[in-house]
Formats: sequence, structure tokens, C-alpha cells
Amino acid sequence: MYDMAVLWDWIGFSIRWLHVVTAMAWIGASFYFIALDLMLKPNEALPDGAHGEEWEVHGGGFYHTVKYMVAPARMPEHLTWHKWQSYTTWLSGAALLMIVYWVGGEIYLLDPTKADLSLWQGILISGASLTVGWLAYDAMCKSKLADRPTLLMLLLFVILVAMSWGYNQIFTGRAALLHLGAFTATIMTANVFFQIMPNQRIVVADLKAGRTPDAKYGKIAKVRSTHNNYLTLPVVFLMLSNHYPLAFATEFSWIIASLIFLTGVTIRHYFNTMHKTGRGPHWTWAVTVILMIVIAWLSTAPAGDSYEEAEARALTPTEQRFVAAAGFEDAYYAVLGNCSMCHAREPSWDGIRWAPKNVYLETQSDVARHADQIYLHAGLSHAMPPPNAIQMDDEARALIVAWVQDARSR
Repeated sequence: MYDMAVLWDWIGFSIRWLHVVTAMAWIGASFYFIALDLMLKPNEALPDGAHGEEWEVHGGGFYHTVKYMVAPARMPEHLTWHKWQSYTTWLSGAALLMIVYWVGGEIYLLDPTKADLSLWQGILISGASLTVGWLAYDAMCKSKLADRPTLLMLLLFVILVAMSWGYNQIFTGRAALLHLGAFTATIMTANVFFQIMPNQRIVVADLKAGRTPDAKYGKIAKVRSTHNNYLTLPVVFLMLSNHYPLAFATEFSWIIASLIFLTGVTIRHYFNTMHKTGRGPHWTWAVTVILMIVIAWLSTAPAGDSYEEAEARALTPTEQRFVAAAGFEDAYYAVLGNCSMCHAREPSWDGIRWAPKNVYLETQSDVARHADQIYLHAGLSHAMPPPNAIQMDDEARALIVAWVQDARSR
């Protein structure tokens, strides 16, 4: 039965919810420990090897935290590891990427107006790019560049800009920004899995064996953790960007994504400095505002094919199947009459300048390409069109359901 589409949508929803919850846990823990590390104060009464302490009050109680520069003299009886937040966030995100952009690749991943790729080629590029990105970054961090952290960060930014441009030459605008976020998140989680956690295990093993841990392992972990700190906010933006066509559906979306990384640096620099000194540099907010104004200006540039280009474009095999299905013509006119005034390249509905989520429903190709979404949002449910805009009758919804179910049964 075609209602498998409903089951598949709920599977995606469940994984997305898991992804959001674990991401909040990971980001919250990361921001807390970065702030804690910067707020540590020296105290002569601290135990040997202790670097600093911090007193905090929260939830009606007082907390006293002490940090050891390398490790305490002996292994504590209870040790909490912070790793699963990162791992679960990446695993759930990878699963969500596969569901949305691999299984639904013909709709969300590939843009035939940019590159003539088969779905398997797009999926191969999608997965391989994440692996190659980590390998390149890791090689840089293990090179002599590790002794020049500022230069290392600049080179990382150059790589991110290049990837932003590259993704935009192949994928849809929505997929390009999402993949840039996945590219960055892969680096962050791999930092935890391949560097931070193994180095911490070496320190723990030395403590258990009665050896003095080498300080270099903590230094390596600190560098990778700092990178993660500055990459976090841009990743959050990129993961949410699919809700904002002004970010992904413009000619300059790759530049917008690149500038977002700079805003992440300026904002984190303010808070990192404030945690360390008690006062943040206010110029960072001025720079952030200027960057956001530039982003807003770039977002108004049009992107995507015109109505004439979309109408002339050859149909994909999937689109051909939907167009050939029984009831397509009736369903097509039902969509035109109820949806296209907003979901158009030049919307006619007052107050709407861009099609919601950059979904166009004008040509036969448009409607066939988004059949699944039309089926779920306007066929099975009444999510679309908005009830305060147009009252779509049940007969029109039934035509859509019958058409899509016939196409899927072929």
C-alpha cells in the first residue's frame, strides 16, 4: 500500500526528533565546558596538578569544580565520559540525511539544471565528500600547521568555502547547505571519536598503570575541542536552513553559508572572551550585524530555473511515471487551483514574494516531482493549503490521493 509513505514520514520524524534532542545535549555540554574552562581561577590551596577552580550556583545548590591540567595523582573512583551526545547526534543525522536526501534524492538532492547526474552518482558524492573532508582536515591538524593555530583555522575556512561552492554546483540549494552542515558536523564528531576520546583513554590508562600521563594528549584534545566550539553555531544554522528559502534558494547561497561561518566566529569570540575576562569585545556584534546585512542583501538574488526552462526540461523517469498515472490531469488542475498562487516562481498571493520552502507547483514536472509532499500535505492531511487562505474541498484532495496511489501501484 502507498500508505508506506506515511510510515516512512513518521520514521523520518522520529529520527529527526532524536537528532534534535541529542544535538541540544551535545551543544549544551560543549558550550558549558568551554565556558567553564575559560572561567577557571587559580588558587594556591588547590591540589598538586590542579590548574584552576570555579564556584557556581544553580538549582538551589553550589558546585565546586576543579580542573587538572593533565590528570589527578590517582584515578578517581567515578568518571563520567562525555561522548555519546556527539556520537548519537552524528548517527541520527546521518540516518536522516539518507532518508531525506538519498531515498528522496530525485526531489531533494539532485538539481538537473546544475549537473546531469544519476541518483547513485549524487549519493556517492554525498557520502564520499564527508569522508574526504575529515581526512583532509585531520591531515592538516597532524602537520606542522598544528603549531600555527590561526593559520590552521584560516585554511579550514578556505576548505569550507570551497565545499560550499562545490556542493552548490551539483546539489539543490537546500541539499547544498545541509551537506555543508553535515561536512562540518562530521569533522566535529570525528574529532571526538578519533582524537579527543582516544587521547583521554591513554591518560586514563597511564593513571591506572601508575605512570605520569603525557601533557601532549590534553593539548591535542584542546585544539580539536576549540575547533568544535567555533564550528557549532554555523552547523546549527545550516541544519535549520532548509526552512528558509532566503538562505538556500538564491544564486549566492554558497556565499551566504560561508559568511555564516564568520558570524559563528565573531559570536563565539565574544562569549569566549567574556567567560575568560568578564567582558566581551563589543566590536564583534557590530561585525556580526554587518555580516547579517550582507547576507540579507545576497538573499534577494533569484535562483533556480524560470517557468519556461522548467516547462521545457525533460521529465525524469519518476516524473514520467507520475504524469502517466491515471487521474494526473485532474490532480494537476486541483494543485494549480489551490497551491500555485503561492508555490510559484513569481507568487501572486499578496505578501508572499518567494514560494514557501522554494517548492514550485506550476508545471507538470513540478507537480510530478513533488508528488509525495502533495500527497502527504494536501491529500492525506489538511496541512496545505493553509485553511485561512484557501478552503480546499475534499473532492480535490481525493483526486490527489487517487492519482498518487495509482502512480505508486504501477
